[in-house]
Amino acid sequence: MRFASVRVVTSQFDRLVAFYSSLTGVEPNHLAPGFAEVRLDGCTLAISAEELIKKFNGGVLVPESNRSLMLEFATDDVEAVAETARRAGTEIVQEPTTMPWGNRSLLLRDPDGAIVNVFSRPKT
Repeated sequence: MRFASVRVVTSQFDRLVAFYSSLTGVEPNHLAPGFAEVRLDGCTLAISAEELIKKFNGGVLVPESNRSLMLEFATDDVEAVAETARRAGTEIVQEPTTMPWGNRSLLLRDPDGAIVNVFSRPKT
């Protein structure tokens, strides 16, 4: 078995796809109406419209209700991402901060309210 993806369910499909495409610089793959993937090295972020979950999965997921999951993206330049986020009007939850384990971390809030950690590891 291998880890394949993380899926986010949203009632703001186009807005969320645009947010993650802009954040990562990766064009989304629209595989079906209301379903897209942002394919990154290491993991795929799948984004699904709420209507698909209601139709095919009995509505078992509730959009904009996450308070226990953090999506994390590694970058070489946290400060550059922070500046881009500021210019875009993205909510910054935590300005770039060096964590006790050495990572430089920026916390953002996506359009659905989920926390996104953009971090860099210390240079060795």
